[in-house]
Order: sequence, then structure tokens, then C-alpha cells
Amino acid sequence: MRPNDYAELATFVAIAETGSFRRAAARLDRKPSTISHAMHALEERLGVRLLHRTTRSVALTEAGQALFAQVAPALGALSDALDSVNAHRAQPAGSIRLSVPRCAATAILLPRLHDFCARYPDIRLDITADNCAIDIVRDGFDAGIRLGENLAGDMVAVPLTGELHSVIVAAPAYLARHGTPQTPQELLQHRCLGFRQPGGQDLYRWEIEHDGAAQNLALPHPLIFDDPELMAEATVRGLGISYGMDIVCAPYLRDGRLTTILDDYCPRYPGFYLYYPSRHTSAALRALIDSLRMAEIPLSGRVSADT
Repeated sequence: MRPNDYAELATFVAIAETGSFRRAAARLDRKPSTISHAMHALEERLGVRLLHRTTRSVALTEAGQALFAQVAPALGALSDALDSVNAHRAQPAGSIRLSVPRCAATAILLPRLHDFCARYPDIRLDITADNCAIDIVRDGFDAGIRLGENLAGDMVAVPLTGELHSVIVAAPAYLARHGTPQTPQELLQHRCLGFRQPGGQDLYRWEIEHDGAAQNLALPHPLIFDDPELMAEATVRGLGISYGMDIVCAPYLRDGRLTTILDDYCPRYPGFYLYYPSRHTSAALRALIDSLRMAEIPLSGRVSADT
């Protein structure tokens, strides 16, 4: 095996798994031009085309599929062997690319990062805080943090929080000026702020439950946001009533800038999980999991202005 074989084959596998030279470059922490050169060198040496390239996508040829089927498991086994050696180090080392929603980055990651960085100085944590739904394998991430209800079934998931609650919140000054709704139907007489996922078209419908019956409310929204924290800030400023997660609203509820209403109508839902694509984990990722797992993060349970 030539010295460059491993790098070229690892490049090929990364391109095959992500479907993109750019995403493969991000996964391997290399320049796209380096990825392209390595792939060209591998095809030249083998004398066969491994990839179909278009301006929008990359697909495996028949020869590429055959090579991927044999090489990917072998590289995985080699990576396992290297990680098992790394586990014997006094300190775990390496890089972790992590995708996380902004609210979870604020509530879950930031409170733990000081201790984590002090304990594991040789681990580089590359955090992408984005509310968009992504494919962590395709986009070159080692792990992600998402709500339990949004996880794919083939992912290994580690709970980071207990159950969370939906909350309907408003600023005390808004309620003093406009009155406090006593039923969901009375929300129609109020300014209710809307939310949609970044890049999405559909507005999120407010989910309520009462006496075991679930209902989605379709409300008019004079203001619409794609960032939960920005929507919470707008609510604090008295711009309307909003529907969100207790984990996002917790700081405002604790200091009295927001108050909850219609509590009996707000459902629970699965909390946040750290997830990754296989039961193989590097020593660095195991260290992160141990630092973030549920027992260490006091986020479960309902947050109210009294806590």
C-alpha cells in the first residue's frame, strides 16, 4: 500500500457518503481543491472512473460502488483500531464537528464548555449553530443535537435533557394592556407571533392538549420569525404572545420578563438528544457525551417564574 493510498481512499469514501466534494472537504477539514486532486489521482492510478460528476451532484459509477462496498468497512475498522489506541492516551484528543440548534447551544453547550475545554484541552470542538434540519452524515458532522421527535431511527441517541414543555408566553406589560386569554379561542383576539423553520414556507401551528385531546391552532400572525430566541426577545418587548419551548423562555421566566398563560393546554414532548450515526465513537466524542449527558444538565421539568 502506497503512502498516499489511505488519504485517497478516505477522500473517496467521504465523497461517496456525503455526495459532494464541498461536504467531503468540510468533513476532512481540507480544501475542496485538495479533495478534487486526491480523487483525480486515485482514478488516474486505478485507470477507471469512480464518480459521475455533474454541476449539482456526484454519484458512484458501477466501479465506484464496488470499491466503496469493500473500502468503507475496511476504513471503518482501521478508524476503530486507531481510536482504540487513542483511548489509552492520558487525555482524549481529536476534532468533533457538532450540529446544534441555537437554543440548545445556549442552554446545553455553553454552560458545560468551560469545564469541558479545561478537562480536554486536546479536543477541538467545531460547533455549527443552525436551526435548519440537516443530515449529519451527508454534511460531514460527527454528531448533532436535536429534539427526540426529530431523530432518524437509525441514529444512536443519548438523552441530554428530560421531557420539555411547550409554553405560551407574554410580557406582563402586554397582558396588563390587552388582558390575559383564558381559553385558546381567546387568542384570536390577540397578537400572536408566528414561527417557521429557516428556509421553510409553512408556519408552525400551535399545538395544544386538553382533557386528552390534541389540537393544532391556526392563528393569524402579524409578525413571523425563523429564530426561537429572536421571537422570545420580541415577546419580551411586548410585541405579542408567542408559543415556544420552556428551554428557550427559561431565562425570561425566571426574571419575570415573561409569564406563562394557558398552562393546562401546553403539552410535553421529548427533550434534546445528542445523536450520531453508529455505535462506533471516538474517544473525543465519548468525552463530550460524558460531559453533556442528562444527569449533569438540570433542564428537565417545567420552568416557571417561581423557580
